[in-house]
Amino acid sequence: MTYDIEVWAPGQGQYLEVSSCSNCEDFQARRMQMRFKTAEGENKFPHISQRQRNSLGPVVVALVETYQQGDGSVNVPAALQPWLKTERIAPAP
Repeated sequence: MTYDIEVWAPGQGQYLEVSSCSNCEDFQARRMQMRFKTAEGENKFPHISQRQRNSLGPVVVALVETYQQGDGSVNVPAALQPWLKTERIAPAP
């Protein structure tokens, strides 16, 4: 089972994939013969997840396309303001 995280890019009129995570169950663990011991002492194969990427580019494109103002500045979404420590990104002079 795979879960994809996508962002909407209005200027491109499409969603852009930024991350993907797969639950490989115990398939990869069986191939590697990787095991763990339960509290009862039983050997089991662990389920393994595989994260394929975390692409920053499409995220920035979607943020700029969604929040860019007429003067070229970009309003920073409230959820990101604590990390960027600003409400607005001004264009270069």
